[in-house]
Amino acid sequence: MDSQSRCVVVTGFGPFRQHLVNSSWEAVKELSKLGLGVDTDIELQTLQLPVDYREVKRRLTTIWEDFQPQLVVHVGMDSSAKAIFLEQCGKNRGYRDSDVRGFQPEDGVCLPGGPEVRLSVVNMKEVCWRVAVENVEVAFSRDAGRYICDYTYYLSLHLGTGHAALIHVPPLSHWLSASLLGKALRVIIQEMLEEIGEVQTQSTAA
Repeated sequence: MDSQSRCVVVTGFGPFRQHLVNSSWEAVKELSKLGLGVDTDIELQTLQLPVDYREVKRRLTTIWEDFQPQLVVHVGMDSSAKAIFLEQCGKNRGYRDSDVRGFQPEDGVCLPGGPEVRLSVVNMKEVCWRVAVENVEVAFSRDAGRYICDYTYYLSLHLGTGHAALIHVPPLSHWLSASLLGKALRVIIQEMLEEIGEVQTQSTAA
């Protein structure tokens, strides 16, 4: 685990539909400036993913093979959200919406033959209970919406044997700046790393 314990990868998404500025990537850029601040040994890598099913699949394989991270955190935008949502699971079926290139996965399936649901090793309810973010609510969710975010999450959970997370953020607004979202991501990801550390300590002790 030592080789995996020094890297956390955080991704945001590029423009899609009418959203020329994607708050997820703006938040990740702010996080990149702040750093994780939890451990000097933990390296933070930030990357933008396109809203493109096939390209996401290719890049995720590269991320997990090249970085061998302890955790990959995907940040996506929910245009209707008023809170930050921590997603517990990714779903395999139901991907009917086209990506920016007009492509849809065959039969709406992420991974043919894969389980219907994949869960993160991070207990998102615990993280929600323990985390406090100024001026914005942090909530728990088990439905990531069956679009690129959910697709990305499911694949990442598959490739990383559960060591992935998905955070949905609202669009930027007069009350929610990229700077505030970046600070929120930092606090949430710190808590996720604590949660994973506790789980590993308990399993080792057992």
